[in-house]
Amino acid sequence: MLGLSRYRGLGDLFRMFDNFEKDYLGNTTTRSTVGFRTDVYEEEKNYLIEAELPGFDKNDINVEVDGGVLTISAEHTDEKEEKDDNRKYISRERRFGYFSRSFDVSGIDEDSISGEYKDGILRLVLPKVQEVIPEKKKIELK
Repeated sequence: MLGLSRYRGLGDLFRMFDNFEKDYLGNTTTRSTVGFRTDVYEEEKNYLIEAELPGFDKNDINVEVDGGVLTISAEHTDEKEEKDDNRKYISRERRFGYFSRSFDVSGIDEDSISGEYKDGILRLVLPKVQEVIPEKKKIELK
């Protein structure tokens, strides 16, 4: 792997339609497939991913690796709180939404990926596969 790169899959197709809808029809959608902001860093032995996911509970975030692709997804569900019957919404954009980003993780030790979620930031540590250098062995003849 030359570097950790963003996987371009169906999410980009959905993002294209979402942008078309916003640009030409106005912001009429309440369900978003747009990705969230991420930073990717390279260190000597690891890659680090920091993803902004403010307002999510840790249980709403899913991180999976399948076929060399790491996918981070998060979803808000439509939970209505009926505390104030006098409240009338003029605009409600925070109702629910699904967000997803995928990354090519070839060259990563998938079994050693670790992460934490704190203060709206998901931090993942992706250890690079350590190159195995074959040892020189002398074969004794009998």
